[in-house]
Amino acid sequence: MASADARPPTAGERMRGYAVHLYTASGILLAALAAAEIFSPRPDPRIVFVLFAAATVVDGTDGFLARRWEVKRTAPDIDGRAIDDIVDYITFTFLPLLLVWRMGWLPDPGLLWIGPALIASLMGFANTGAKDEGGGFFRGFPSYWNVVAFYAGLLAPVVSAVMIVALAVLTVLPVRFIYPTLAPRPWRMPLLAGAFVWLALMLAMVPDYPDVPGWLLLLSLSYPLLYTVLSWHLSRRDRRARGRGDSGVPRGIPG
Repeated sequence: MASADARPPTAGERMRGYAVHLYTASGILLAALAAAEIFSPRPDPRIVFVLFAAATVVDGTDGFLARRWEVKRTAPDIDGRAIDDIVDYITFTFLPLLLVWRMGWLPDPGLLWIGPALIASLMGFANTGAKDEGGGFFRGFPSYWNVVAFYAGLLAPVVSAVMIVALAVLTVLPVRFIYPTLAPRPWRMPLLAGAFVWLALMLAMVPDYPDVPGWLLLLSLSYPLLYTVLSWHLSRRDRRARGRGDSGVPRGIPG
């Protein structure tokens, strides 16, 4: 008897599979709107950040739908990962860094500062080992340049430049950051819930951006701090487990 994974998809399942691919691809339309705003005579970064937030929602939900509706079985001729990587690089690396340059949030020449980040992230996307899904980690800084761009508009140009260069270096170093949707229990739900709260805080800052209240800015930084510290802790725990000859897969992460 054939397994469920081997059975041919029904017409309805095929439609759902292709619908997920179209949903992932829709992020490029949001990227196009963001690019149009960045290249406008008087770009408004608030509009760009709202579009980035919408793209983040798409990127954060399409993977669940892809697994739920088994797109590898129901629409196998389309490589959803390739679509995802292309859209992600444009939306979360290229355009955010271009925005930072366009808005003059860096010392001149701006390309000198964003160039290393553009190249390092491109290499990261091309690295087949950049996502350790079995262990639940990204390897290197996971190209959250949309977030970096948001904070760059609130910092002094020199500080933003140093931050971007430092993160570009981290992109190619063997450091690991937790993959939120694959985080081990009991951290997975707090991380995901915290991400939604954090997104809400950042959207709350958009109307007055860049003149945001100091307390709101500091509060919004609590989640990146938690994420970084937790990534270091879980990565250290995982390396110790591997050193003892354990499976290396933290409890709660599918192997």
